Amino acid sequence: MLWRVTKGDHVKEEPVRQRILAEATRLFADRGFEGTSVQEIVVAAGVTKGAMYHYFDSKDDLLHEIYGRVLRMQTDRLARIADGPGTLKQRLHRAAADVVETTTANLDDSKIFFRSMHLLAPETRKTVRAERRRYHERFRDLVAEGQRTGVFSDRVPAELVVDYFFGSVHHLGTWFHADGPLTGAQVGKHFADLLLTSLGAGDVDQ
Repeated sequence: MLWRVTKGDHVKEEPVRQRILAEATRLFADRGFEGTSVQEIVVAAGVTKGAMYHYFDSKDDLLHEIYGRVLRMQTDRLARIADGPGTLKQRLHRAAADVVETTTANLDDSKIFFRSMHLLAPETRKTVRAERRRYHERFRDLVAEGQRTGVFSDRVPAELVVDYFFGSVHHLGTWFHADGPLTGAQVGKHFADLLLTSLGAGDVDQ
């Protein structure tokens, strides 16, 4: 199952904006953020610099949006899962599996961003970190709630549990391949199972 951010979770992007983002993503993946010029992006997208700057203030802004659109989609999905039906174990399992599956479905976007994040302007980097922190905090709230109510073991602080889990998620770009032996959904289920096991929760349906 494919969760490309451009195909369902948000209002359809304007064609020109979408084309600029698509070409920037391709060029950043091929040549790197530093090795790609604004001129190369607009030529590849078939637009003028004026058209690009109508949508994006800078290359920094493009890089931010490449990752930001994925993070916004994941944040929306996490909110629906966290506030949705099911036991706490089931909701945490679904949330953990979902972030893995959506990350693997948008792997180029995530790989480009994490490889180039240090090149962002300080203020942009600060904004991105705040956006990621809000997502992690919402995820952590599920773990913390389970620890408070005795559903999950509290031997390890919720903050460390979440940091460890997302360290593995952010590492997906170094080894996951769409044509590999496991699908993104399968990897997501394994990751979610491992998370619940580490919390002493046992089987998700128990």
